[in-house]
Amino acid sequence: MMNNILKNKKVLITAGPTREAIDPVRYISNHSTGKMGYAIAEQFLEQGAEVVLVSGPVSVQLSHPKLKIIHVNSASEMDLACCLFYEQLDIVVFSAAVADYRPESIADQKIKKDESSFTIKMVKNVDIAYEFGKVKSVNQVSVGFALETNDELKHAVGKLNKKNFDMVVLNSMNDANAGFGFDTNKISIIKADLTKTDYPLKNKSAVAEDIVNEVAGLLLLKNNFNPVSVAMTA
Repeated sequence: MMNNILKNKKVLITAGPTREAIDPVRYISNHSTGKMGYAIAEQFLEQGAEVVLVSGPVSVQLSHPKLKIIHVNSASEMDLACCLFYEQLDIVVFSAAVADYRPESIADQKIKKDESSFTIKMVKNVDIAYEFGKVKSVNQVSVGFALETNDELKHAVGKLNKKNFDMVVLNSMNDANAGFGFDTNKISIIKADLTKTDYPLKNKSAVAEDIVNEVAGLLLLKNNFNPVSVAMTA
């Protein structure tokens, strides 16, 4: 670990799934457990950071004097919660599995099984990481996740560029014992300069430690870079 780099740094982490309501009793969601995001939060806390964890519905629990947890359900709720903190942050980690789409309208009453089929019209949710990428300052570190089923590297690099990430954590649904529902994960980290580091299968606590170490290194580089001094010596 890089001692003291993360002490008192302000970190926001999104974790878990979102739920997009169909009617008062049904929703659309995904298999995210939030374990990875919570493990990352725990690692940052161990390094002395102040953490805001914006969490979708999960069964994982975490408590710490420097931790603030905001519980949300929908992608819109998660977006609104994140926006409250953007200007004051040093680091943002977008590890939540946010729904890309939501039902255009939510039924007021439970939908009855009257017809042999019915159609739900979906509309696109706000892309939380993309919106932050548009306002991110030069000293802020932004980390994204890419869980892919095909063309993994291509999609991860696409996210890296589109969302102005400093690094993307890539994992594949094709890797055994990795991804949703497991206590282990196998990742690659791709940085803005397109360097790629592959890690073996590890428990999610160890994976979180690797991720936090990489983030600490990026933050150190950003804080030591002084455009004024470079221009004067060029």
